[in-house]
Amino acid sequence: MKYVSTRGRAPVLEFGDVLLAGLAADGGLYVPDHWPELSAAALSGEPGRGGYADLAAEVMWPFVAAAYPRDRFDEVVLDAYAGFDHPEVAPMVELGDGLWLMELFHGPTFAFKDIALQLVGRLFDEELARRDERVAIVGATSGDTGSAAIEAVRDRGNIQIVILHPHGRISEVQRRQMTTVDSPNVHNVAIEGTFDDCQDLVKAMFSDAEFRADQRLSAVNSINWARVMAQTVYYVAAAARYGLERASFSVPTGNFGNVLAGHVARQMGLPVDRFVVASNRNDILTQFFTTGSMAVSEVYPTLSPSMDIQVSSNLERLLFEVLDRDGARTAELLEQFRATGKMQIDARVLAELQRQWSGLRVGEDETTATIADLYRATGMIVDPHTAVGLAAARRARQDADEAMVVMATAHPAKFGDAVEAAIGIRPPMPPALAELAERPERCGLLPNDLAAVKAHVARCAAGLD
Repeated sequence: MKYVSTRGRAPVLEFGDVLLAGLAADGGLYVPDHWPELSAAALSGEPGRGGYADLAAEVMWPFVAAAYPRDRFDEVVLDAYAGFDHPEVAPMVELGDGLWLMELFHGPTFAFKDIALQLVGRLFDEELARRDERVAIVGATSGDTGSAAIEAVRDRGNIQIVILHPHGRISEVQRRQMTTVDSPNVHNVAIEGTFDDCQDLVKAMFSDAEFRADQRLSAVNSINWARVMAQTVYYVAAAARYGLERASFSVPTGNFGNVLAGHVARQMGLPVDRFVVASNRNDILTQFFTTGSMAVSEVYPTLSPSMDIQVSSNLERLLFEVLDRDGARTAELLEQFRATGKMQIDARVLAELQRQWSGLRVGEDETTATIADLYRATGMIVDPHTAVGLAAARRARQDADEAMVVMATAHPAKFGDAVEAAIGIRPPMPPALAELAERPERCGLLPNDLAAVKAHVARCAAGLD
């Protein structure tokens, strides 16, 4: 398996190089040069001796086969999921009327990002040890990626990690999960701006070839192919292990990595009807899948802050596919979008997308009502991001035979204020979250200024901050 850039101008790499590089040198994102087929064992959903870990190793193996011995890869994957608090890692709950919730929040930071990052952190260790190298991981977070990435690489001697988050635009629990980690290789920075500003700063640092090389930058947010690869597994688990022969998925979506992983599973042969891309008030993706056009506007703070995004990086990987893997056309479209804030795909491409994709916007009142309705009907409590996905699923279902799986992306206790406003009580707080309030925070505050952020990252990469 080789990996190519979505913009067609970067070197073709093998998995280990893609893992450490993150963003391609031409500004594109790496994808496999072909899609492997899911094995019969993976499609059957047989858990084997290791349950989810066995299935995960089977699904991911074609992407990494040149990089690791199979028995060692199996060991790394098994270790990655050993600390999850549910034996199935990503269990399913049937709500009735063809709706299911897939709970992706049973990892150490109570968000779906753990499912990929607990593995990615270990793969970094494997690759860096083999090369005897060190890296500085730099990432941007709209809430959950940062804490999951920090938890995955904390205290690892060959990694420094710097996470940027938008100042005042994530929940207190999300912030404290990052800023209370007492580890010398962990560095948090609040940026005076939005998540898109944070993401732009990260991309600008990676696009500066000299700075990137000098600081040995690497990435663990969903621009890194390994993140998408690992998230592909739970789509296979949902459809195969639970016997859903005709499944669709509703995914609360910000940076588009989670739902893109489902697309990868479908490319590998998983039978999937369609994907519902659920957005909050920041509905640029709804516009795209409805009209084929995108126009950047103001980022509005909402009850679901991890989705408060206008520029969804992983959409580039989908565009590359629907543009027949034409890197030059993909680059032209994305560079136009970056320059003008607008983009339009042609009618043929939009029609192709709409056969298997739809976008729906869910407002604040509907989000709150969905949390309340589910609690009244079942006693279950969901976080506002999951509520966005559930509301979209209910509106999008086409007939009674369609099984619709909603990705439950975070533990409700991470968004206690929003939940309490909806149902009048705060969700029970897991002990690991409750104790965050007692810990001191460590976090810098910087303006949305590339030079200032680069100087800070350089100090962190050298272990000086």
